Amino acid sequence: MAIYRFKISFEDYDEVEREIDIKSTQTFEDLHRALHRSTGYPAEVSSSFYVSNDFWNKGQEISFLPSEKKIEQGVSLMDKSKLSSFIDDPHQKFYYTYNFERPFDFHVQLIKIILDEENGKEYPNTFRSIGEAPKIPGSIVVPGTNAIASTKRIDFLDELEFDPIHLEDVDELDLNLDTEISTAGSANMDQDEVEPEEENEFMDDFSDNENYDNDEYQS
Repeated sequence: MAIYRFKISFEDYDEVEREIDIKSTQTFEDLHRALHRSTGYPAEVSSSFYVSNDFWNKGQEISFLPSEKKIEQGVSLMDKSKLSSFIDDPHQKFYYTYNFERPFDFHVQLIKIILDEENGKEYPNTFRSIGEAPKIPGSIVVPGTNAIASTKRIDFLDELEFDPIHLEDVDELDLNLDTEISTAGSANMDQDEVEPEEENEFMDDFSDNENYDNDEYQS
């Protein structure tokens, strides 16, 4: 039985690669799960392989956990699609999108066909692993309060399409906020200083009235 060796690399992280050996009769779901045993990502998320060409254009889709719309359109399913059924070239390429909610894109290329499987080896098998897979956006790496707060801040900035280049603008905004708070605090202190004067005026009037009553009583 033939063994396919696929080189899988992140589209945006060329330094991270995996090479996976897998039987030609195994499915795209087997390849999907084998890859994420290596990356550490959860496999139970909607993802798709696309038959591709040398320019990484997307062709026929092979989907995992597809939407109802894709099912109605007759999309091929990973668990029912054998790899050998989609290999037309000894250097066949697939474009792969993991997790459509927070996607990572990959280039998948067949780099070697081994005619006989190795005795005692289980497939799929990670033949080579280079580099650490990037963290999934929004994932909590350290279960601490500071880490959670930091992650929420990153998620918030991501939703605003935050550009780190404009970090100085954020610092300036923080400075302006501090200035406004300081000004407001000074105004409140000024009001506190005025109130005792009003109280003193009232006490002076009361004192004058008291003297008036005493004079009247004495007369």
